[in-house]
Amino acid sequence: MTSNARQITYRLLPVCSFVVVLSLWSVVSKVKPDMVPSPLEVVQRFRELLVAPIGQISLGKHIWMSLQRVLTAFSLASIIGVILGLLMGWNEDAQAIVGPVFELLRPIPPIAWIPLVILWLGIEESPKIFIVFIGAVIPIVLNTQTGIKLVDPLLVKAARVMKANEFQILREVVMPAATPAIFAGLKTGLGTGWMCVLAAEMVGAKSGVGFLIIRGMESGDSALIICSMVIIGIVGACISIVLSRMERWLCPWRAIL
Repeated sequence: MTSNARQITYRLLPVCSFVVVLSLWSVVSKVKPDMVPSPLEVVQRFRELLVAPIGQISLGKHIWMSLQRVLTAFSLASIIGVILGLLMGWNEDAQAIVGPVFELLRPIPPIAWIPLVILWLGIEESPKIFIVFIGAVIPIVLNTQTGIKLVDPLLVKAARVMKANEFQILREVVMPAATPAIFAGLKTGLGTGWMCVLAAEMVGAKSGVGFLIIRGMESGDSALIICSMVIIGIVGACISIVLSRMERWLCPWRAIL
């Protein structure tokens, strides 16, 4: 197979997969029309959302409210997670102090914090941001710590031979080498945060995509539920694309390898 034919094949395969999914979806909707709406019904429900806001809030505002919660928590998780992962990966004392506590909290699912956070912070914006923060910060810490530990020791030794101090080694050697792993953690953390905000919005929220899913469940509107799920997938894919492009910009050597 020539390179041009291979490129055409790789471009057609995603289209074929979508066609297969839509075909199966259409078949299931005909077999169980009372449970699974057809793709056309979901498209029609999407059009209705554009002209008939739910809760007096437009669809774009619902999406933006969810994104705003995620981006606020993700920004905090990125700063704290990278710093904490850097300390745990570079400094043995920090690992000895923080590591056991982190390993104790890490297995707890973010959703398990919801009842306790509601008792602490109520049902306003703070608990939603906190839940997203918990979900996002863990993969960022783990990937940053792993990336720091996997830096080639020869590079560090060479920098020390050149009389570089610890800060210079971290800035010029360790951080560039660990950047791909850090970005992997950021992408995972952002994806996890996007999932967590939907769960958080299902409790006491008056806006957001998770709120739309709950409204669809309460009213028996399965088309609204699936429409919201499709929106979640599209927004999540767009977020992943943005981070991937940022990674290519900050790590241009990855495209060469």
